[in-house]
Amino acid sequence: MTYFNLFNNIRVTKGSTRILISDLQRNFSELYPLELYEIIEELKTKSIENILKNDDEESARVIQEYMSLLLEKEYGFVTEEDWDRNFPRLSYTFYEPNEISNIFIEINSYLILDKIKQSVDNLGVKHLVLFSHQKLSLKNFLDIDSKFKGSVLNGIEIISPFHDQVDKNFIDSLSQTVERIYSLVFHSCSKIPFTSKDIFRFSLHFTKETLKISSCGKVDLNYFNTNISKVTEAMNYNSCLHKKIGIDVHGNIRNCPLMPESFGNIYDITLEEALNRPGFKKYWNITKDQIEVCKDCEFRYICTDCRAYTESPHQNHEGPDTSKPLKCGYDPYTGKWEEWSRNPLKQQAIRFYGLN
Repeated sequence: MTYFNLFNNIRVTKGSTRILISDLQRNFSELYPLELYEIIEELKTKSIENILKNDDEESARVIQEYMSLLLEKEYGFVTEEDWDRNFPRLSYTFYEPNEISNIFIEINSYLILDKIKQSVDNLGVKHLVLFSHQKLSLKNFLDIDSKFKGSVLNGIEIISPFHDQVDKNFIDSLSQTVERIYSLVFHSCSKIPFTSKDIFRFSLHFTKETLKISSCGKVDLNYFNTNISKVTEAMNYNSCLHKKIGIDVHGNIRNCPLMPESFGNIYDITLEEALNRPGFKKYWNITKDQIEVCKDCEFRYICTDCRAYTESPHQNHEGPDTSKPLKCGYDPYTGKWEEWSRNPLKQQAIRFYGLN
């Protein structure tokens, strides 16, 4: 007897109309027909010979073709005897020792960085994202980076408007000096300032689009990300808000700068105090398996959730809002994408948020 076995690093996520096979070692995902899910499930408990002999000729041919595909993709392997089903499987447990992993700040005053500096180290923050409404000079970038010299931060991402001083020399100076900045995004570009094959110490992106804080929350295939950390966090916690703190342009501390509930102001309390206030963590454990529509989507563990913009903000929720993200145009029941802003069923929510 021979048996087909999936490798431990292969995750199969069942959607309403399709399945997503994710390779958590090579960091990519691929879509397959729903019928493959039933075949994979059957292969978990039966030998290949027993499956094939109990099916008609056409079904057996289909099963053999799928097994050949799975082997070609290196998703699994065949053994002469039944594989030890008690062999330890890949753990989908997610654990991070830090209390907060990300802080997102809509910044208009650099005094706020002094207010959070000690808390960043106390909470073990990994990433700091700054969304600046103002154009930043070379000195501004250097000052931001130097404030966190010696910090526990892994890195700082900065999103800011483009200006004419941003040229090759500007970027070269930053690349040779900064230590903590790992990503720079310049938006509202009147032109792309330069093209270069040079490698900088940070990622660099220029866009002609005008980015706003409200631009956040869009669900798009380009934003999907397959890796074991991303997938295991999404399986166990909220893929956007878990271990995250947001601070809006007025200094109000929120789960996300765009969410309505405030847990105090950074100029009055510390991040540690806000973190311990009732209700701050209410969204942390809400996975996509608990979100309407998302729970039936094959992309749910590689997608990012959004609780700031949802389809049913006008409802009186007794508990946390578990309606589908507003800016998602994918329908898992048809397997089709559409422009989310044109969906007539979303217009009431769009008007509610002032996103017309």
